[in-house]
Amino acid sequence: QVPLVESGGGSVQAGGSLRLSCTVAENISNVNVMGWYRQFPWKEREFVAFISSDDRSKYADSVKGRFIISRDNAENTVALQMNNLKAEDTAVYYCAADRSSELGPNGRVVAYWGLGTLVTVSS
Repeated sequence: QVPLVESGGGSVQAGGSLRLSCTVAENISNVNVMGWYRQFPWKEREFVAFISSDDRSKYADSVKGRFIISRDNAENTVALQMNNLKAEDTAVYYCAADRSSELGPNGRVVAYWGLGTLVTVSS
């Protein structure tokens, strides 16, 4: 079974908003940090944001002030509210989770991944 399942992707005009959601599978345990990466065509995945189990969060400079990450530990979900979207935000967004307290810039040590959800922002 897929450990993480994303939803909420779609197509919006520049300046619009989307809210992504990710649900952790019931059989996944000892998860601390959860967050998001994105991947552009022909490029390596890029860190977007994370939030730890104690609600400490971090954002990439490219999305700071526009995106807000949150989590609901009771429902075992993490969400990414994306506001003032730009064409440069167009990418496949991947949910990630790990037993550590942070997510790195490239996600090479991430334990669990979702399959991704496509976000397309038109100008």
